[in-house]
Amino acid sequence: MKKNDKQEKSQSFLKGAAILGSSMVIVRLMGMVYKILLSGMYGGVGTGLFNSAYALYNPLFMLSTAGFPIAISRTVSESIAKKRYRDVRQIHKLSVPIFVIAGLICFLAMVVGSFIYVRIINAPNAIFALLCLTPTIFFGCLMSIYRGYFEGMRNMTPTAISEIIEAACKLFLGFTASFITMKLCMKAYYSSGYVFGIKCVSEAEANAASIPIAIGAAITGISLGSFFGFIFLFIRYKRGGDGISVSDLRSSPPPRRNNVIIGNLVRTAIPIGLGSIVMSLADMIDSTLVMKRIFNIMETNPDALLNVYGSLIPDDVLASNNTHTYLYGCYGIALTLMMLVTAVTQVFGTTALPSVTAAWTSGDRTKLKESMETVLRVTVLVTIPSGIGMSLLAEPLLSLIYSSPNVANEVEIGSKVLAVMGISVIFIATSTPLCSMLQAIGRVDVPLKLFIAGMIMKIVVNYVLVGIPEINIQGANVGSIVCYGFVTVTAMFILCRETKITPNFVSILIKPLIAAIICGIAAYFSEILFDFVCVQRVATLLAILTAIIVYFIVLLLIRAIKREDLLQMPKGNKIVKVLEKRRLIR
Repeated sequence: MKKNDKQEKSQSFLKGAAILGSSMVIVRLMGMVYKILLSGMYGGVGTGLFNSAYALYNPLFMLSTAGFPIAISRTVSESIAKKRYRDVRQIHKLSVPIFVIAGLICFLAMVVGSFIYVRIINAPNAIFALLCLTPTIFFGCLMSIYRGYFEGMRNMTPTAISEIIEAACKLFLGFTASFITMKLCMKAYYSSGYVFGIKCVSEAEANAASIPIAIGAAITGISLGSFFGFIFLFIRYKRGGDGISVSDLRSSPPPRRNNVIIGNLVRTAIPIGLGSIVMSLADMIDSTLVMKRIFNIMETNPDALLNVYGSLIPDDVLASNNTHTYLYGCYGIALTLMMLVTAVTQVFGTTALPSVTAAWTSGDRTKLKESMETVLRVTVLVTIPSGIGMSLLAEPLLSLIYSSPNVANEVEIGSKVLAVMGISVIFIATSTPLCSMLQAIGRVDVPLKLFIAGMIMKIVVNYVLVGIPEINIQGANVGSIVCYGFVTVTAMFILCRETKITPNFVSILIKPLIAAIICGIAAYFSEILFDFVCVQRVATLLAILTAIIVYFIVLLLIRAIKREDLLQMPKGNKIVKVLEKRRLIR
């Protein structure tokens, strides 16, 4: 095996996380710009339509992949640890028909389901967005063939590049298509008074009729991105291979029978897949309930809801009976920031799985404890300060990224949502790596059970609280805190019990918490201070920068970052030498 191939296959957790993490930051920033541009043009209703499409897409995509990417990653990692390289090749071969068939079935299911779903959520104009998103399911399945395979070999680079390709297409092709479509729709109105066969009596009405079509065009960029992402992975595998040499194959034992390999994949994939499907279905039910409960309030007690928001809900939204879609869009504006944090910790979960699996399979308890603590510490170092910062700087943060005056009302509503959502993001983002580690040690059934219990709690809490006019969309945040708080705490307890390892909670939790609280205080008061001498956007940026600097200084002073963590980072040796000279690490 070539030297660089060996290095690829032995990427450490932090190096793998750095690769996927860097790509995820790029991807999420592109996605954030994309959503900011769309929200600025189409407001809360457009954002609500966009998010509605994903509410149906997510459970169907999870159903189509059914946990197989993670199962492939885990099985490939396990086979490499045992030097069963022929099994690795056979796993890839068998995964191809599974994903192709599943992708086609769920593609057709979404086409049919779209027409049913828009009636359930009382948003018939969401059909354009839903239908334009359907091809993403099929191409997403094709990408899963290669992503799980490469990740199991601890080579995160192909996944990272394919994700950037997806995001770039979504941003540039999607927004361009949306912009042109909107212009053409309005041009048709000015020349004929019609928009796609719909008679419009005013410019505002024409604009409202054009938004659903423009959102569908924007989502076309997502489908194109998934297509080009698959093409890249296909070419990368055909030309670059997987790093397994002829000598590796010769020294490997004969591959296990196909039925044995498929049986192992299915046994691993079903609990993982069911867990993901349950989460996505629950999220779909959750978002459907949120919209229907608000729709019901507007039919039975509209004054109570309007008293909460005053004049923040535009008259044209009220007149078109789109208040439920509009408020769901405001909730989605706040979600943009939360998803940036959860995406980063999802990377930690993905990169942790091969590392923890290898340590568990080899029976190396020292390595297992080290891997677990690294994952938990790095996760908490991100989630706690992010959650606290979002809660304390909710309005300045949203005003910073959504600067268009067209969404000023949506930002004001969304900032109140984000203030509570910041607490839930700590639990949501931390639960993913914990569940990945449970899957890595063979307890693939536990996340499923936890998420079923947690999502039942969430649905009940949301149904009750969202139906109260004075609480409305904030009820969804409370449901998330209850659900993911339960999942996080219980998953941590079971992980410790199953591995018989008790992590150093002072190192992985208490120290980051202390640093995050000080960081939050610094952010809050520096925002107030800078507001006196700068415009708000500059003040917010300076407050964030101040908080980051304070956070890292406190982390070093209380020794919350370990020498071993830094050594696994790029240029880690140089960083360690500088910090050792100043006695900031041991």
